[in-house]
Amino acid sequence: MARRLQQLARATTELGAAESMDEVIAAAVEHLSEAVGAAVSTLMVLEDGQLRLVAGSGLRPGVLSEWGRFPLTDPNPASEAARTGEVVIMRHEPGWEQRYPSLRGAVPPGRSVICLPLGAGDPVGVLGLTFEANWVPGPRELDLLTTFAEACGQAIGRVDAARAAAERSRQLAFLARVSAELSRSLDYRVTLAGVARLAVPDLADWCAVDVYEGDRLTTLAVAHADPEKVEWAWELQRRYPPSEDTRNGAAEVARTGQSQLIDPITDEMLVAAARDEEHLRLARELGLRRAIVVPLASPGRTLGAITLIRSDNDRPYGPGDLAVAEDLGRRAGIAVQNARLHGEARDTVVQLQRAVLPEHPVVAGWELAAHYEPGGAASVGGDFYDALGLPGGGLALCVGDVMGHGVPAAAAMAQVRASVRALVTVDPQPGAVLANLQRMFTELRLAQLVTLVLAVADPERGTVTVVTAGHHAPLLVRADGSIDWLTAPRRRLLGAEPDECRPGLWVFGPGDALLLFTDGLVERRDEVVDAGLARLTAAAGELQAGELGPALARFVARVQPAGNDDDVTALAVRRPATGSPQPSVTC
Repeated sequence: MARRLQQLARATTELGAAESMDEVIAAAVEHLSEAVGAAVSTLMVLEDGQLRLVAGSGLRPGVLSEWGRFPLTDPNPASEAARTGEVVIMRHEPGWEQRYPSLRGAVPPGRSVICLPLGAGDPVGVLGLTFEANWVPGPRELDLLTTFAEACGQAIGRVDAARAAAERSRQLAFLARVSAELSRSLDYRVTLAGVARLAVPDLADWCAVDVYEGDRLTTLAVAHADPEKVEWAWELQRRYPPSEDTRNGAAEVARTGQSQLIDPITDEMLVAAARDEEHLRLARELGLRRAIVVPLASPGRTLGAITLIRSDNDRPYGPGDLAVAEDLGRRAGIAVQNARLHGEARDTVVQLQRAVLPEHPVVAGWELAAHYEPGGAASVGGDFYDALGLPGGGLALCVGDVMGHGVPAAAAMAQVRASVRALVTVDPQPGAVLANLQRMFTELRLAQLVTLVLAVADPERGTVTVVTAGHHAPLLVRADGSIDWLTAPRRRLLGAEPDECRPGLWVFGPGDALLLFTDGLVERRDEVVDAGLARLTAAAGELQAGELGPALARFVARVQPAGNDDDVTALAVRRPATGSPQPSVTC
């Protein structure tokens, strides 16, 4: 007896130090059974109004499947102990089968059963012990067994709390990664593909995201824990898109905005949902065991649904998983809505900007091409350009940049561009145009600062005259591939204190190409401007490679800095190589 009590005390001490369910099972099943000499010991935990057998020692074959899970209402000692919170002792004596009919044939003759509720107060489970020779504990032994059961309940509670805390920490880390992914791009298709990848395997073995595009629910992202099954998953979505008629799945959740937790997914469900034999085969091969479907929700509307599937029978979905999935759906829905609003705003910006710019400048006798691209922010920019034909076949070009963004910058941009056009028609000499612009800024007290480069080409003399106001100099790419920077004396920005204006004059021969551009083409916050100018110089040969429009597009693609968030404007003109005589002017 003393040895049994000593072993029981040791097993109780083990429970006090247990940090995992495996350690609890070792102490409560294996060591306890040895300590008290039980023929059979079982550990059952309470889950959703049922007792689940998690471990046992000395069990006969078939017990785990027969008694793996049973309700508290079942007439047996374990259910009674869990219901009442009291120790239940059943001796093999006349009448016990009437009291516990479900145990008829399950307990061999001459054995006793003791069921101990786990924990003080509301039980978290039951510890079951079966003894030979109808043995029952005495008062001291029963007291120690009760103490052991209470310690076991506390250990299970402690392990569950630690597991819940770890799970919550994992969920918060997952949502933090999702938030970071959602902020990476304003292309919601790219964003949702990233979200699907993050959900696997943390939240699911398979994830699909369906979004309304117009009135149609379209699958935009699919991810699977097994890369080889991703194509199967896509095939399933392509061949069998969400049906509007089904009462389960993405279509129903997207329509109602109500989440669904389906655990388990039975084969009967798969058969009922399958549209044909091939559909059923694909669904079975994906191993659909349990599912959560949540709305992709933004304030006031549902944009689609996220489907999360688990194939592992040992990983059931619970309320905590559903809460995380719904949080994921809300975050992703807001990101999709913001991306769509940004896209609409950006489209409006581009349309507004281009409405006041010459989209395809055309002047007889010249090859002209223009490139305009708004910056990363959905805001109207201040870049502008223009090209005007002059008497005698001449050409006036200008590119400018109004400081700032938004409606004030757009209004100033339109005003300056219109003013340049008007002044060129009066006197096209660049110096005169710039002086009159500065006078306009002074007299009208315009608040904006504007950079400007103005060039006037004279085909008869074979020259180009350039003046700049706080702007990058134009680049001239000769027909032979040589390069000249047309660096005229640079005067202050328009809107600043006036200073002297001195134009520069250069040869502009047949086949030469002239480029005017804004700073967005070459400047980036994290590098010196010389790096951007070096890229531009290195790519200058593109402007002599074939038709000017495509050549300018290739040139901008090579030069434009990665991650640029400023407007980019480039205006190129090329004198056709018509065999005209070389100009006699030198500079």
